[in-house]
Amino acid sequence: MNDEEHLRRFEDHSLPKEQWNHRAHLKVAYMYLNRFSQPEALERLRVGIQAYNTAQGIRDTPTGGYHETMTQVWLQLVSTALRQFGPAATADAFFDAQTQLCDKRTPLLFYSRDLLMSPEAKRSFVAPDLAPLPQPLDKPVDG
Repeated sequence: MNDEEHLRRFEDHSLPKEQWNHRAHLKVAYMYLNRFSQPEALERLRVGIQAYNTAQGIRDTPTGGYHETMTQVWLQLVSTALRQFGPAATADAFFDAQTQLCDKRTPLLFYSRDLLMSPEAKRSFVAPDLAPLPQPLDKPVDG
């Protein structure tokens, strides 16, 4: 499925639950960062993930569902890669080239596992305890 269809199916909640994986999350973040400022991309991603999860029956539990710190960390990592390497023809092409973003353990370069998996980090953003995150992008990549 192309980028526009992926985004549409995420936003209208018709993307099959079994396709809502790490890369699918990153693709939405990438497309939002290419269209909006980082604060707006974050808000759209936050609201969108929560709405998608509700529509798909994905429950918010202590170990599952929406995770605020993870959402912000991944958005910042995608934003940094976009600033450093520029966009690609498609989201898949971007992530094929930026394989470091495909490793779900990457946030552990910045966070201890205990802090990242804490209820506080799930509920609201917590600053990293091992290394600082890259600075956020303040405008759309192509703008």
